[in-house]
Amino acid sequence: MKTILTSIAAGSLLAALAAAQPRYTVIDLGTLGGAYSFGFGINTAGAVAGAAATPAQTDGVSSTAFLWTTHKGIVNLGNLGPSAFPACPTCNSGAAGVGALGQVAIGSEIATLDPNGEDYCQYGTHRECLGALWTNGVIKALPRLPGGNNANPFWINNRGEVSGHAETGVSDPSCSAVTPSQVRRFLPVVWSPNGHIERVLSPLLSKGDNVAYAFTINDGGQTVGASGLCSTAGLPPFAINNTTAAHAVLWEGDGSVTDLGSLGGAANIASSINNRGEVVGTAQSPKDGTIHAFLWTRRAGMLDYGAFPGAVATVPGCCHTINDRGDIVGFSIEPGNQYGGRALIWHGNQPKDLNDFVRAPSPFVQLVGAFSINDAGDIVCQGVTKNGELHACLATPNRDEGPDENAVPSANGTDHPAASGYILLRRRIGIRGW
Repeated sequence: MKTILTSIAAGSLLAALAAAQPRYTVIDLGTLGGAYSFGFGINTAGAVAGAAATPAQTDGVSSTAFLWTTHKGIVNLGNLGPSAFPACPTCNSGAAGVGALGQVAIGSEIATLDPNGEDYCQYGTHRECLGALWTNGVIKALPRLPGGNNANPFWINNRGEVSGHAETGVSDPSCSAVTPSQVRRFLPVVWSPNGHIERVLSPLLSKGDNVAYAFTINDGGQTVGASGLCSTAGLPPFAINNTTAAHAVLWEGDGSVTDLGSLGGAANIASSINNRGEVVGTAQSPKDGTIHAFLWTRRAGMLDYGAFPGAVATVPGCCHTINDRGDIVGFSIEPGNQYGGRALIWHGNQPKDLNDFVRAPSPFVQLVGAFSINDAGDIVCQGVTKNGELHACLATPNRDEGPDENAVPSANGTDHPAASGYILLRRRIGIRGW
């Protein structure tokens, strides 16, 4: 009887969650004059950080950092320029996140070619890549680790702390097994609001790991990411897809590290943490061999948060895909879908197609990813436009509407002439877009 009552209560809760799910108005954030853009992070005020193509960037990989606000629209933030480095008009950059005070964390190439032939930021140029902080129109480089040539940030919290990873001076030929051309190990780094290295985080030494990287840092200084061997843990952004074994980890503000466990598989990555200490990420499931989403809490440990039907990977990606209300967003990877997958939102522990909750009309034929959500429920997304381009978007909840009003039917993988090109673009951005 207890089991029956529990099932009824769970079913009632899920039904209530579904009924309460708002519809979303979706807007196109545009580009910097080129054909594509990627939205990565959103702050409490609704400002969006990302990367977009200029008219000269046409290969589907090259991009330039941008900041979008409701007042100014999309603004070109440029790259690390001639104030401290040689001018490099063709250098790539991308904005990872924007803090509460408007500071933007940026990963930027510089003109110098990597002396070891590495392609740390994976644009295909083999230039050195640095972290940077944009403040009121000025970009300042973040320091590298001793002996390392490269660094890359992935998030900035509301205190202005930046999380990411940086290369060390330790050579390891095994790194190239999963990260092409990489010859040096890397470690998670937290930079302070004034741009100094605040702390360098350790891999899980008790497991024999020798590399790690950090994704999200919350306002309490807790940081999440992955730890492993350089031969099995691919370096973000897109070499992460080559990961064959890794531990999902949580670092406390004092640097202590916790293994978050697994669902029984070898590849585990923690991608986001909210201010309540709840963590989401991906874990390989031995049940079906696919990548599932997980939710980790200190009380319950790692919980299986499902796989979208037909998906080989169900991903709450990097880097702020769970807000303080516990809302989770992400994306699927589906071999049978013409766009490669779809944007997802979770109802309880079940991923649902975000397209089913989009209010008509929409500028997109399908939303293909959701990559950040703030506490107001605003979602940074990615969509395929009616002319087949991939653009960053913003989905804003309409809580005054009923759950079934003015919905746009999901495309469900309907054929589109730009679909194959989209899939290549999406894989460029790693856990943000596989």
